[in-house]
Amino acid sequence: MPKLGPLDRIDRELLRLLSKDARTSNKELAAAVGLAPSTCHGRVSRLVAEGWVKGFHAEIRPEAFGIGLRAIVFVRMARHTTSLLDAFADHLRPLTEVIDVFYVAGSHDFLVHVAVRDVEHLRRLVAERISGHEAIGHVETSLIFEHRHRSQWPDYAEDEGRARPASRA
Repeated sequence: MPKLGPLDRIDRELLRLLSKDARTSNKELAAAVGLAPSTCHGRVSRLVAEGWVKGFHAEIRPEAFGIGLRAIVFVRMARHTTSLLDAFADHLRPLTEVIDVFYVAGSHDFLVHVAVRDVEHLRRLVAERISGHEAIGHVETSLIFEHRHRSQWPDYAEDEGRARPASRA
């Protein structure tokens, strides 16, 4: 993995602009952050090379791929050993229906975002392919009626440099 270098305000602004629209031209980026186009291109290239930009993506309607239903599968493990947790995550990796896997704290151990054709496809996926893992203790499934995705991260880095008020004991 590339080494992540330090970011300044302009780097974060470039990342914000690219996360909003990855097709923003270098000329538009440069104008927005007040840099010469050649300097801006160099900065964006460095951000990509260092791994700050993990990829450029188009947001496609799932229906284009025959996806009629999405769901979150909540998984609680029966036992919590590192090897079983890793084995379950590895078990999910080859499943093309699995979009995202979140290893979480709380009443469940994993949240698994899946995309399927229909209810029958979901039933088979959960019953035969996900629930079949030896370490699972409990599975719940919730259908996703609507998904709203935010492509921009909030920027809390500006707050890091500010002095925090001393707490009163």
